[in-house]
Amino acid sequence: MEVHTSETALVFPSRPPFQHDHVLPLSHLDTDRNLHVTFRYVRAYTSTAASSHPSDPFRVISAALCDALVYYYPFIGSLRRLSDGRLELFCAAGKGVPFVRAAADCSLESVNYLDEPDRHFVEQLVPDPGLEEGLATPFVLQLTVFECGGYCLGASIHHAMCDGLGATQFFNAVAELARGASRVSVEPVWERSSLLGPREPPRVEVPFEEVLHFEKGSSPYGQSVEAVVRECFHVRDECLDRYKALLLEKSGVSFTTFEALGAFLWRARVKAAGVPGHEKVKFAYSINVRKLVKPPLPVGYWGNGCVPVYVQLSAKELVENPIWETAKVIKKSKSNARDEYVRSFMDFQELNYAKGITAGKGVSGFTDWRHLGHSTVDFGWGGPVTVLPLSRHLLGSVEPCFFLPYSSANAGSKDGFKVLITLPEIALHAFRQDMEKFTSQQFGLSSL
Repeated sequence: MEVHTSETALVFPSRPPFQHDHVLPLSHLDTDRNLHVTFRYVRAYTSTAASSHPSDPFRVISAALCDALVYYYPFIGSLRRLSDGRLELFCAAGKGVPFVRAAADCSLESVNYLDEPDRHFVEQLVPDPGLEEGLATPFVLQLTVFECGGYCLGASIHHAMCDGLGATQFFNAVAELARGASRVSVEPVWERSSLLGPREPPRVEVPFEEVLHFEKGSSPYGQSVEAVVRECFHVRDECLDRYKALLLEKSGVSFTTFEALGAFLWRARVKAAGVPGHEKVKFAYSINVRKLVKPPLPVGYWGNGCVPVYVQLSAKELVENPIWETAKVIKKSKSNARDEYVRSFMDFQELNYAKGITAGKGVSGFTDWRHLGHSTVDFGWGGPVTVLPLSRHLLGSVEPCFFLPYSSANAGSKDGFKVLITLPEIALHAFRQDMEKFTSQQFGLSSL
């Protein structure tokens, strides 16, 4: 199974979106060093042949992209580093978005609609720019057509530009233009630095120094790591429901799937990796703050609208404490994320950015993609049957974990969802054993 590239076109706005070169400032969430990385993902669509819509997705999406870039012209800009390491966006006339056209020598069905894809194959579906290239060209697309007539749209987006929700807003705009709309239904809002900037004077009311420290000149993802592997595990509804019911019985607390399963996966990962008991380990995730901040961010805001949250324990505490105690700590951390948390985080960045803020090693990044609306992007032939992340870096972690829905092309054949996790290769065997126990409903609660 191979992917062959035939051309890379530059897609320009259909009319000039501005008259003069200029700089756009970013927010204090956009410039978080954890977001100095591209995020990559792919949407898979089944055949376009049965639709009355024009059947060449590259031509249709290219034309819609031209019109969408009039509204979202910052995507044609280039990111530049300032003296303190922060980023700004420089917008110059005559720039465009690279759009790669490619073809795969197989059908989507033969690769199971990317539900559990071969890593080598799926990496060919999404552009993978280097660090400096990702700054100069923060947005790159690739459309790959399969022999069956289906196609994939892969995107590589620098995280300083937007988060997953902002990117989905943009792709929905492209999609409605592709379906024949004359203009976008949601006007994009940029006002990054004014809406999510530091207070004057900045003040920090949250003890971030307990989980974050300073290492000037460091990179969140520059830490040396051993060989890692990426594997998919299945979580059946029956097992998950039984597990959550037992946690409720033991603790008297009702936990969400993210809290309960996150605690299990975090412990299994740290235990499998053999982390020394005295070392601190962190569970990292992000919370959407668009409606939490006061006033709420306006509809149409497409910058980063999430803040990182860190839960920290010693490896000994994580492995030996009852697992519902870990789930409680995760649950409590979510309740702390309010307007003051967001403002304090931005003020902490303002006061300490030049010192090199880092969460250090031992960070396990978790994110739940099951309800983010990625599947709403319909260019005229129906929405995607699969949305798959390829990012290797998340929230300061080089070992991300994603909760993902199954491909809708396989609807009815599987219940539950899948967990896509990156682990040290040496930890995979022990981690698999814990997941096998979970599947057989041996949760290890009675011995704790």
